[in-house]
Amino acid sequence: MKKIYFASDFHLGIPDAASSFAREKRLLKWLDQIQPDCAELFILGDIFDFWFEYKLVVPKGFVRLQAKFASFTDAGIPVHFFHGNHDLWQFGYFEKELGVQVHAKPIIRQLGSTQFYIGHGDGLGPGQTRFKLILGIYRNPFFQKLFAFFHPSIGMGLANWLSHRSKLKTFDGNFTFYDEGEHLIQHCRTLIKDGDTSSYYVFGHRHLPMVYDLNANQKYVNLGDWIGFNTYAVFDGIDLKLEKFESE
Repeated sequence: MKKIYFASDFHLGIPDAASSFAREKRLLKWLDQIQPDCAELFILGDIFDFWFEYKLVVPKGFVRLQAKFASFTDAGIPVHFFHGNHDLWQFGYFEKELGVQVHAKPIIRQLGSTQFYIGHGDGLGPGQTRFKLILGIYRNPFFQKLFAFFHPSIGMGLANWLSHRSKLKTFDGNFTFYDEGEHLIQHCRTLIKDGDTSSYYVFGHRHLPMVYDLNANQKYVNLGDWIGFNTYAVFDGIDLKLEKFESE
């Protein structure tokens, strides 16, 4: 039976070229493994630690992963790419060159008889005022055009330095789960209160792999990351399960 796969938060580019390349090769092994029985692939953002598409320039590197996405779409397997807060500056390259469907916001999808709410997860839920302000700047067309005036070597060099600094400071292996205090769980609670009937709420962003029961019929699922966990989710038409890729 064909299956549907979900993965998120590869953060290719950190902490250095060698470990990022090793992570990319691990991802390629996973994609090779799942391709024969994959009906649809959902990639939920922060695949790159920084990505900005200039009109005639795209970031250097990661071509093997991009080629693998193209091999999926060439084979008729739909690939979905969701903006993360590190790689939201996409302006058509993935659609035109790779055949990937890009989503800037969460979507609701009916997969078989099961409804899914799917998104990266950044800026969802209450609070997070400073973070939401920064996201607003990132997503603003004026500031995007302003950034594009920088020469790529300057703009991407500065952005990569800031991104690496932030990521290495934040994700040092000490993760805390805040239970009902999690912003994404609170977001799910609000959706359910407003009448949403999705069975699974699937996100990345928090880097904490888990399946959390919201009630008897609805679950919050976080895909974790490929920096330390190598986790992904697979839906077989009945259940969604979180699994870990073992490369050996």
